[in-house]
Amino acid sequence: MSLEEIKSRIAKAETQAGRAPGSVTLIAVSKVQPLERVEAVLDQGQRVFGENRVQEAAGKWPAFKDRYDGVELHLIGPLQTNKARQAMGLFDAIHSVDRPKLATALARLAQEEGHCPDLFIQVNTGEEPQKAGILPADADAFVAECRGLELPLRGLMCIPPVEEEPSLHFALLAKIAARNGLTGLSMGMSSDFETAIALGATHVRVGSAIFGDRSYG
Repeated sequence: MSLEEIKSRIAKAETQAGRAPGSVTLIAVSKVQPLERVEAVLDQGQRVFGENRVQEAAGKWPAFKDRYDGVELHLIGPLQTNKARQAMGLFDAIHSVDRPKLATALARLAQEEGHCPDLFIQVNTGEEPQKAGILPADADAFVAECRGLELPLRGLMCIPPVEEEPSLHFALLAKIAARNGLTGLSMGMSSDFETAIALGATHVRVGSAIFGDRSYG
């Protein structure tokens, strides 16, 4: 599927949901994609990209940013505290703030550096033990904690369990965001982004539908 097809599906979903045109940001998930595939998507005009790992992004994006104006990079994978400083220098947004220790580290670095990327709290809506994220029951307190640290909190992010109906998780995330006065909702991937847009997503993370299957070679 082409980038243009994805964009037109997003535009249609915005219209059907009564949303303003352009209110949903497409994050092209470029993790483990060959450089030539990423370059092809850059050449088509896409400027917002998502990476899972700090190291991979550090090896890939500085050169692209030199060549293409307006690139915006989002970290959508887990962030180790010891990589927080590097992440703050590389990324415009971090979607995986998932524990108090990381929030404290980011707040300290923000004080030192005088800037901080936009932050999204990852909520483990499925309460899956193997998955990172704040439990729904703890989300309100963690939002308050992040605000107390004066972090630039933009919204919430979730990755629904594979075998469950994603709309239930999107609706739960939207509800938590609304009661905490947060406008950003990072939710929806290649298979379910239209559902996410219908339930209020502001950022959708689409990889395989744009780039084709990932190459782990």
